[in-house]
Amino acid sequence: MKHSSIIAFIFSAIYSLLTAFVLASSSNVGPFYDSTAYTECRAEPEKPLYNGGMLNEKEASVSGGDTLRSVGASYTPAYILHNLTQNTIYCFSIWVKIKAGSASTARVRAKLRSDNATLNCVGSVSAKQGCWSFLKGGFLLDSPSQLSILFFETSNDDGRTQLEVASASLQPFTQEQWKNNQDYFINTARKRAVTIHVAGESGESVEGAVVNVEQIAKDFPIGSAISKTILGNIPYQEWFVKRFDATVFENELKWYATEPHQGKLNYTFADQMISFVRANRIIARGHNIFWEDPKYTPDWVRNLTGEDLRSAVNQRIRSLMTRYRGEFVHWDVSNEMLHFDFYESRLGKNASYELFAAARELDSLATLFLNDFNVVETCSDERSTVDEYITRVRELERYDGGGMRMDGVGLEGHFTRPNVALMRANLDKLATLELPVWLTEIDISSTLDHRTQAIYLEQVLREGFSHPSVNGIILWTALHPNGCYQMCLTDDKFHNLPAGDVVDQKLLEWTTGEVKAKTDDHGTFSFLGFLGEYRVSIMYEGKTVNSSFSLSRDPETKHVRLRI
Repeated sequence: MKHSSIIAFIFSAIYSLLTAFVLASSSNVGPFYDSTAYTECRAEPEKPLYNGGMLNEKEASVSGGDTLRSVGASYTPAYILHNLTQNTIYCFSIWVKIKAGSASTARVRAKLRSDNATLNCVGSVSAKQGCWSFLKGGFLLDSPSQLSILFFETSNDDGRTQLEVASASLQPFTQEQWKNNQDYFINTARKRAVTIHVAGESGESVEGAVVNVEQIAKDFPIGSAISKTILGNIPYQEWFVKRFDATVFENELKWYATEPHQGKLNYTFADQMISFVRANRIIARGHNIFWEDPKYTPDWVRNLTGEDLRSAVNQRIRSLMTRYRGEFVHWDVSNEMLHFDFYESRLGKNASYELFAAARELDSLATLFLNDFNVVETCSDERSTVDEYITRVRELERYDGGGMRMDGVGLEGHFTRPNVALMRANLDKLATLELPVWLTEIDISSTLDHRTQAIYLEQVLREGFSHPSVNGIILWTALHPNGCYQMCLTDDKFHNLPAGDVVDQKLLEWTTGEVKAKTDDHGTFSFLGFLGEYRVSIMYEGKTVNSSFSLSRDPETKHVRLRI
């Protein structure tokens, strides 16, 4: 084996050890987060995660016991928890089955009652009779609780739905341990080891060559929504282009914007915005072709029925997608279809499948998305639980025996206070679809002050960036004269607000930047780089060689060989 190969092998081994044991870099060594998730009902439950954690060998309590009476509860099954601590992240999982004689199916919600608060949903699952379903979630408490009860509620809770539970697990993580786990996933999913080999004209290793490496494009897009307010606004454009490589049009592609009156199409703003995007080499998501919420459907469309509605739908999708074929990398085909059903209720239950099929035919290279809210933000919304989302995707994939190839998972992400354990658990479940996941409309509620928005935004961004299944993040922060939908990154003078500072910090933190060093006595230089495109120059004895390379996700070291 050549010296350079030995060095590269050693570096790769060291990198693997560093990433495998990144948790040990802290004095507060803790458990490794278990991303395991199941979405199919199983004949038998799997073993508990973390060997049960705090619930190891602990059986569920039965209502009527002294401890349950002491907290005034009569729930069964339930777990009595002692001495939960403040600001600790607790990851919870359990297998659930409906007992014979009860309802055949039910949504089961895990709830937590502590000394000072009741958390209405810390995890949920669609449970069935005859097989076991996996519930995964978690919680964080603002204050310590000496005595808490973790119990379950069903969607058809008439007192007759009885549950069996098995393989329960409750694993605590300190804030530092949670961050260490995030860093581990960032190091393994978002970075790659690189070794640059420099040789002379005869192939000999060159020691002391100056290597300059610069990342010029990122593999992980982070962007923001824009609206027509960016047109002609040079300060806004400069502020935006300096930061973002991805965008989505807030409203300008929606049907009510492009055809407010039947037959009178107006793509003026959308055309100008796509010109801005194209000129600045920014990728754009197409949002949206149809919106299932009747409130955001054009008035004239709401008055159509039968074949008249079907004809208008066909004209809409052909007009929009023919005009912009190849311009948008994604299309949200039928927006918020978990919550609303305008088209299926009028055109039949196969309407959604037909819309996706038409979009596939008109732009075969675009990634087609479902897009909805309250999937990762909470588990309290029964219309959009993570299991409902997964079921809808699989229904479209299996439709009529052939089905539609689904491309992407769109999660809006309109948060108030994020529950990071629940967010990660839901992303784990969505990852079982083996589809790219995008956080498509991230913001934090305007009911919170700017500084609190920034704190919670940082939590959401870290969760998204550190989860291997997430492929991109778009912020729902288009700027208007009167502000933004919920959260702004900047004021009207383009001075950053606290949320904008968080975004700038993360953009800098998640970029390799410029790396400069000299080759060693084996003619090599190694480093860890974020995935993306790089420019490299080698200088030695008055000579300069320029080249480029790409880093894509791969556990193996990337070898770049240059001759000078």
